[in-house]
Amino acid sequence: MDNNILGIHHITAIAGDAKRNYDFYTRILGLRLVKKTVNFDDPQTYHFYFGDEVGTPGSILTFFPWGDRVKPGRRGTKQVTEIGYSVPAGSLDFWKNRFEANGIIYNNPAEKFGEKYLTFLDPDGLKFELTVAKEIDTRTPWTTDEVGSEHATRGFHHVTITTEKMDATARILTDIFGYRLLQEEVNRYRFITDSTPYANLVDLVEAPGEAEGLVAGGSVHHVAFSVPDEATLMHFREKIIAQGLHITEKIDRNYFYSLYFREPGGVLFEIATNNPGFAVDEPVAELGSGLKLPSQYETHREHLEKVLPQLD
Repeated sequence: MDNNILGIHHITAIAGDAKRNYDFYTRILGLRLVKKTVNFDDPQTYHFYFGDEVGTPGSILTFFPWGDRVKPGRRGTKQVTEIGYSVPAGSLDFWKNRFEANGIIYNNPAEKFGEKYLTFLDPDGLKFELTVAKEIDTRTPWTTDEVGSEHATRGFHHVTITTEKMDATARILTDIFGYRLLQEEVNRYRFITDSTPYANLVDLVEAPGEAEGLVAGGSVHHVAFSVPDEATLMHFREKIIAQGLHITEKIDRNYFYSLYFREPGGVLFEIATNNPGFAVDEPVAELGSGLKLPSQYETHREHLEKVLPQLD
C-alpha cells in the first residue's frame, strides 16, 4: 500500500451570491462546473465543484454560496490566505487584460521563488495567484470559447497558509504528510511532496502579531489533501490520532471519502480519497448539468429545486 499524500485534492471556500459565483468561475476563469449539489448540512445551499473535464484531484475548487446570510471574511492568521493556480508561460498578459476588462481586482505580475505570478480577487474577495511554474505543467485544461488552452489554468499550483508560528503546522506536513521544506524567502516557507508532480506545494507564511483571520465570505473553509483509497485514508487517521489530535470518523461525501481535523495552527484540514470520482452519478459529458442530491435529500427535490437560486 502506497501510504502517501498525493498533494492537494480540493479546496473549499465560502461565497455570497450563487449566480455571481457560478458566472465568475465558469465564464471569467473558464473552469468547468463538474458537480452541482447541495451542502450536506444545509441543503438549501448549493455546493459547487469547479475543475477540469472530470474533476481530477488537484483541480477541484468548491464553494458554499451562502448568499446574503454570510458576512465578509478577513484574511489573517490561522487561515488559508491564497490559492495558487498553474498557468502556461506567456499567459499572464492575457489574464491581466481579461481581469481589467471585467472589472476584477488584480495586481501587476510579480515574482517569488523564481516564478512569475499574478494576484487577483474573486467577487467575494477570495485571493488567488496565477503562477507560471518553472516546470511545464502538462495537465490537460478545461477550455472555453473565451479561454483557450494557451491560457487556461491547469489546476492548483500551491496553497498558502498564514500562521503566527509555523512549527506545529510544518510538523504535520513533514512528519505526517511526507512533505519536505523546499525553499524559503523572508517569512515564506515552501513545502513540497515528491509523491506527485502537480498541486504538490504548500506555503507557510509566518506572521507573528498579525490579527487572526475570519472565515466567512471570500474565505477558504478548508483544504483537502489527496490519498488514493480508503485503506490509505484510515492509515492517516491512525497517524493523526497518534499525534493526540482529534479527527472525525470516515465520512462518505458521495464522490470521495473524507476525514477532517484541525491542524495545530488552526486551519481545517481534510484528507480525501480519489475514489469513486465525479462520474459516479452522471456521465462525464454531462457533469454539472443536473442537480445531484445526497440520498437523504432526494425526497425533498421538488422543494429544493424551487428554493435554490436559479443559475440561468
